Amino acid sequence: MSYQERYHRWLRSDALSPQEKAELEALDPKEIEDRFFGMLEFGTAGLRGVMGLGLRRMNVYVIRHATQAFAQVILAEGPQQAAKGVAICYDCRIHSAEFAREAACVMAANGIPVRLFDAMHPTPELSFAVREYGCIAGLNVTASHNPPEYNGYKVYWSDGAQLPPHHAAAIAKVMGELDVFDDIKTMDYQAALDQGLITLIGKETDDKFLAHVLDQINDKASVAKVADTFRMVYTPFHGTGYQQIPYVLGELGIKHLYCVPEQMVIDGSFPTVKSPNPENPESFALALKLAKDVDADLILGSDPDADRVAIQVKDKDGQYIQISGNQTGVLLLDYLIAAKKRAGTLPEDPVALKSIVTTNLAKKVAESYGVRSYDTFTGFKFMAEKKNQLEAAGQGHVIFSYEESIGYMIGDYVRDKDAVTASLLLVEMTVWYAAQGMTLLDALEVLYQKHGYHGEQTVNLVMPGLEGMANMKALMAGLRANPLQEIAGTKVTVRRDYQDGTQVDAATGETTQMELSGSNVLRYLLADGTDLVIRPSGTEPKIKVYVLATGPDAAACREKTAKYAAWTDELKNMVNH
Repeated sequence: MSYQERYHRWLRSDALSPQEKAELEALDPKEIEDRFFGMLEFGTAGLRGVMGLGLRRMNVYVIRHATQAFAQVILAEGPQQAAKGVAICYDCRIHSAEFAREAACVMAANGIPVRLFDAMHPTPELSFAVREYGCIAGLNVTASHNPPEYNGYKVYWSDGAQLPPHHAAAIAKVMGELDVFDDIKTMDYQAALDQGLITLIGKETDDKFLAHVLDQINDKASVAKVADTFRMVYTPFHGTGYQQIPYVLGELGIKHLYCVPEQMVIDGSFPTVKSPNPENPESFALALKLAKDVDADLILGSDPDADRVAIQVKDKDGQYIQISGNQTGVLLLDYLIAAKKRAGTLPEDPVALKSIVTTNLAKKVAESYGVRSYDTFTGFKFMAEKKNQLEAAGQGHVIFSYEESIGYMIGDYVRDKDAVTASLLLVEMTVWYAAQGMTLLDALEVLYQKHGYHGEQTVNLVMPGLEGMANMKALMAGLRANPLQEIAGTKVTVRRDYQDGTQVDAATGETTQMELSGSNVLRYLLADGTDLVIRPSGTEPKIKVYVLATGPDAAACREKTAKYAAWTDELKNMVNH
């Protein structure tokens, strides 16, 4: 079916209201093509896209379509498995509550019981609920840190982790076989409640989740030592962290917590920021102003669905410095191992996990304590899979997992990144160092002096729309067809292709097989000790380029990351030619 035929199929459908049909009729030809040339791709991260009418937009029809496919994949597991039901959660975004309810009604109409959160909640609590209630699956309506025009549909399996690739592929296949209107089962929301097919969950789940979070506290005594003088600022960026994160910090013993008042207001249009992404230092403008007013030692911000968290630390000159996800994770890893050793709670055979695009310093820190470290593909579903695999085989206990994009997984009660627990431990760590007369910047310098200086930078090559998708595919194909011999004047020594799991020695051409394979990622090891990794984003229309540098000092690392970041202009030129 052509995109014009799909467009007219929607215009003729009785499911659409006259207002919706008028909206579609007002589209220009380019927009019609963009919205109808195919479906939103259902991947291991589920769906994510701009809200609006059309097959390639997030709307109730696409939500129902995806949920019908998801329901059929669940039903194929058998009646006993389907009876375990699904948990459904949502964030603060425009239409999130509506989309979650629509999904619940489709599941209910298919005879699958639903535990639906009674209000917006953090993403990690959805992962927790799937595990706590023994559900076969879960889904969360959220677009995480994307701009306000986006929404998304994250899908989880029975272990509380996001879908493994084979289940995602199964849902995508069924979606391709179903008509977006005619093949969907749904029912009245109130009727589903009355029949017990939808059960609302809330406070009792919060209490159980938060009890697990608070069990992660390692050193309350150190917090008490400096609680009278330590000041910090928190912002949830209008999102779901606004209740739980202040609560757990209060339980930790933080007395002087200043929440950004404008951003404690729940608002899916995110009116006070250009983008609600705590990875971007400019997002902290209001928090920074408040921090200066109250002379805070730390600024902490969680993204709208409270699965990612970033921090800024006051330096000796009174300036606030944002610590990157790579640096924050290394600091937290180092602190957790040492804190658990001091508390006598470090398990036997501890293990740390990180993604392949995360700093190599993490491995050095872990191994300096005798803690084994493993790399996984980007995404916490892969870390959850590795954690489950290792622990089931009795090959270690994973105490910490993280990736450079400010995501951290701690404890055994979630299988996804968790800003609620991470916020608690980041503050505990900051206060512990304060009790030693140190800032996190001091602690980071100690790690660099001990293990060598590391610097990282990520460059995003944004490629939107139909043309962008084609460009991303062409770029990755071109890099494989014509392997790079040098990058920014530095020789490539080793090329790794994680798609087929091959490692090639650039000088000899010798090819060996790696442990990891099956992901569209290329890695280049360079003669000066730098690693450069290229991969398409799994959730946004962009190619991500990661520069992982080492050097004798911080300045040398900055020089290398700047040089290779500038080289990415050549990648753009490859696309344009």
